[in-house]
Amino acid sequence: MHTEAPDLGSLAASLPAGALLTEPASMEAYRRDRANDPDAGIPLAVVLATSTEDVQAAVRFAATHGIPIVPRGAGSGLSGGSSAVDGCIVVSLDRMRAIAIDPATRMATVQPGAFNAEVKAAAAEHGLWYPPDPSSFEFCSIGGNVATNAGGLCCVKYGVTTDYVLGLTVVLADGRAVRLGGPRVKDVAGLSLTKLFVGSEGTLGVITEVILRLVPAQSPPATLVATFADLSQASDAVAAITRTTRPSMLEFMDRTTIAAVEDVTHMGLDRQAAAMLVVQFDDHPGDAATALEAVERLCTEHGAAECYVTSDREEGEALVAARRMAIPALERQGALLLEDVGVPIPRLRDLVLGIERIAAERDVTIAVIAHAGDGSTHPLLVLDPTDPEQQARARVAYGEVMDLAISLGGTITGEHGVGRLKQAWLADYLGDDVLELNERIKDALDPQHLFNPGAVFAHTARTAP
Repeated sequence: MHTEAPDLGSLAASLPAGALLTEPASMEAYRRDRANDPDAGIPLAVVLATSTEDVQAAVRFAATHGIPIVPRGAGSGLSGGSSAVDGCIVVSLDRMRAIAIDPATRMATVQPGAFNAEVKAAAAEHGLWYPPDPSSFEFCSIGGNVATNAGGLCCVKYGVTTDYVLGLTVVLADGRAVRLGGPRVKDVAGLSLTKLFVGSEGTLGVITEVILRLVPAQSPPATLVATFADLSQASDAVAAITRTTRPSMLEFMDRTTIAAVEDVTHMGLDRQAAAMLVVQFDDHPGDAATALEAVERLCTEHGAAECYVTSDREEGEALVAARRMAIPALERQGALLLEDVGVPIPRLRDLVLGIERIAAERDVTIAVIAHAGDGSTHPLLVLDPTDPEQQARARVAYGEVMDLAISLGGTITGEHGVGRLKQAWLADYLGDDVLELNERIKDALDPQHLFNPGAVFAHTARTAP
C-alpha cells in the first residue's frame, strides 16, 4: 500500500467538476453501510461517478498509486461490504441512475445506482415486472443487489438476482471496461464470467451497467397469515408447505419481531404468538384459492392457533409491509448485529430452536425473521450500544449462530454477502480447497488486491509494482 498521499490533481482533472470529494465532512456519509461498521476507515477521497469513464479514471489512478478502491451503491448493505478502509478511494455509483426498458425483448439496461423500486416502476409501465425484491427494495440499488446476489421475499418461487442478470459492464483492475453477456436469453460462449461477478461484492471489479431479464407482470396475490404458539410447529408447517406447494412468498417472523412490528404499525398482530407465517400465491385466482386452502389445512394440522386468508390486494400488501417493517422496527429497540444464515429447509426447525437456545445461554435478544420458503434466515441481535458486556456476549452468540448454520449443512450468508462482518467464518464454511480456488481467482483478476480489501477475503492491498 502507498505510504504517502499522492497528488489528486490529475484525478480531479479527469473527472467532471465537483465529482471528487476530499474534505472529511463531505466524505463522512460514504464511510459505511447500514451495518454501521465501527471499524470503518477514513477515505483519501470519494469519487462521485456519473459514467463508466469516471470509474475507469478512478481505477487507473488507484492502480498506478497502489490505492485501495471501495465500490459503493446506496449504502443499504447489511454486512459491512462497502465500509471504507483508511486511505482508500470510495467510488460511489449512486448518481448513475439511468434505466432503459426494451419491452420487445423484456429486458432492462440499468446503471448500478438505480433503486430496485425504480426498476420495478419502469418495468411496470410496460406491463412487466422485475421479481427480486429485498425488504429494502425501496432504497437499495441494483448495483448492490448484483454485488451481493440479493434475494428477497419472492425468491421461493422466482429466484434471486443472478437469475435475472443477462449482461454486465465491469471495470477491471487495470481500468479496462469489459462487456460480459448481453441482451440474449441464451449465451454459453466462453466461461460464465457474468455469473462470476454477480455476488463478488466489489472484490473483482466495479459494475457500471447491468442488463436484466424482465417477466410479465405478477398477478394479484392471495394471502394467508398463520400464527403458532410454538416455534417447532411453525417450522414443521414450513417444511410441509414446501414439500407439496410452491408459494410466491413464504415468510416467518418470531415473537420478538411480531411485537416490534406491532409497536410501530398497530395492526393488531398477535403478540403472544411464538411465530407467524405470511404465505402468498400469485397463480390464477381459482388456483391460488385452492392452494391457500391446502396451506391452511397444513398449518392447522401442524398446530396453527389461527389462520386468516384474504384475496384483497391492499390487505395482502399491508400484511407483507408488516414483514418488510421488521428490521426498521427492531432498529428502534437498539443497535442491531445482523446475520443471514441459510439452511436446507428440513433443518429450519433445528436452526430456529438452536438460535433460541443460544439467545438464552448468552442472555441476548435475537429476533428471527426468515424467507422461510427457501431456508434463508435473518437472526437479528438487538444490542444496547452503552453496554459493553452485552455486546461481548452478543458477538459470541453471533459466532455460535454461524457455527450452528454450518453444522446443519447451511451457509454463513444467503443474500447479504460475506462483507466484513462474516469474513472470519468464510474459511470454515468453504474449506481449504474451495477457499484457495476463490483466492486464485481474486489474484488473477485483482493482482494488487486493491478492490474492496478486507471484504470477503482476508487480504490487504499490495504494493503497486
